[in-house]
Amino acid sequence: MEILNSIITWVMKKRIHQIELFMKYPIEVQQELLKKLVNTAQHTEFGKKYFFSSISTEQEFKERVPISNYEEIFPYIDRIMKGENNVLWPSKIKWFAKSSGTTNAKSKFIPVSEESLEDCHFKGGKDMLSLFINNRPETKVFAGKGLSIGGSHQINHLNPDTFYGDVSAVIIQNLPFWAQIIRTPKLEIALMDKWEEKIEKMAETTIRENVTSLSGVPTWTVLLLQRILEKTGKNNILEVWPNLEVFLHGAVAFGPYKSLFQDLIPSEAMGYMEIYNASEGFFGIEDIMGSKDMLLMLDYGIYYEFIAMEDIGKEQPKTISLGEVELHKNYAMVISTNAGLWRYLIGDTVKFTSLYPFRIKISGRTKHFINAFGEELIIENADQAIAKATETTGAEINNYTAAPVYLSEKAGGHEWLIEFEKEPSDFDLFIEILDQTLKEVNSDYEAKRHKNLALVKPQVKKLPQGTFYNWLKTKGKLGGQYKIPRLSNNREILEEILTLIN
Repeated sequence: MEILNSIITWVMKKRIHQIELFMKYPIEVQQELLKKLVNTAQHTEFGKKYFFSSISTEQEFKERVPISNYEEIFPYIDRIMKGENNVLWPSKIKWFAKSSGTTNAKSKFIPVSEESLEDCHFKGGKDMLSLFINNRPETKVFAGKGLSIGGSHQINHLNPDTFYGDVSAVIIQNLPFWAQIIRTPKLEIALMDKWEEKIEKMAETTIRENVTSLSGVPTWTVLLLQRILEKTGKNNILEVWPNLEVFLHGAVAFGPYKSLFQDLIPSEAMGYMEIYNASEGFFGIEDIMGSKDMLLMLDYGIYYEFIAMEDIGKEQPKTISLGEVELHKNYAMVISTNAGLWRYLIGDTVKFTSLYPFRIKISGRTKHFINAFGEELIIENADQAIAKATETTGAEINNYTAAPVYLSEKAGGHEWLIEFEKEPSDFDLFIEILDQTLKEVNSDYEAKRHKNLALVKPQVKKLPQGTFYNWLKTKGKLGGQYKIPRLSNNREILEEILTLIN
């Protein structure tokens, strides 16, 4: 495995020069990419409808092609799922990523073309390792196995020649042979659909492997690691996998889970890298470990536009290109991709932390926020406050959600449901720090909290262990990339959870 580690490391290092190229010429790379996308799709039904053959500039593209959400583009996707070709993209679509970005009952099915698999998802997977090697040149990560915690897939009943599943499962199923050699567990276990049985099998079979890297959603990774410790009787994961080097994580903010992972993997040398990989594409990688922001990957077959948050909700909001974005401002992302998503509003919001090169942080979802009293609370604010409160009080959390609570005609508040892995040393102080940090990071929240004018101090309820897991189970949403909505502007989810524990 040492020779294999040397070969793969050498190959991965070569990619850094290409990454440096788009970091140096980001606008030019994006402009050329748009031309390529439009030219490739000009003879599709969508391309003919919007006269792609005569589009020559970014402005023409924006003026001619409407922004769409999933509901608006679904009629095209539905036809592709039933077997039609050349609708949104010219190559045959065999795979669909079943979106798990929300816990709503309705699922989304995102087309995954051969081009998006190869030039986006696989490329992103290779790049996250290339960038890790760039940070840790002496790594032996390829001398062992990479353990990834993904979902499952199944045959599409509308067309037996196609399949759908979590994007993680789609990627694992289609990985090239060399990548299958250095990953664990076996495909038949990695792609199991019964989540509880899968965790058990993964724990049983990976205990004996030399696992050097982990990748997955923090919430589900914690469950696996805890089960492994239960089965082995070990004190921490390094006693099971002494050569573990890095956890590549995404889907939820890592801050609230940091102390929990440090307990499970007690090593200052352990690396943590955030990635931004969604059903619609692979968007960002933490290129400088410890920086807590991600390099926007610009050569993956995705053309980016951005909508300022004040324009969200307008019928056809104004978009800006990469060269026009400003630092530390909230933007909704709009993408056009090599799988046939055209000016697609994915629902995520980001902030730019750096320009030239362009680095981002995920700040939330366009539909996941609390603004019942004019406080405009976003997920980024909530994650920062939870992280500060847990750090100050020595707490560790499994999950949380929050929603408004209406107390009177003039005032209201926020009710937080938190499942602690380790309870805070001082619960009142935890609430105090939570509230104070929200004031520090959100001026609208601070103004509404002034003298309890519109908002009173947050209410925090401790949930029994396993509550969020059980709620997801009632929804049929265990495993993969399913996650708890952090914030809701109504009490529907919160009331469902409270009913479950009562």
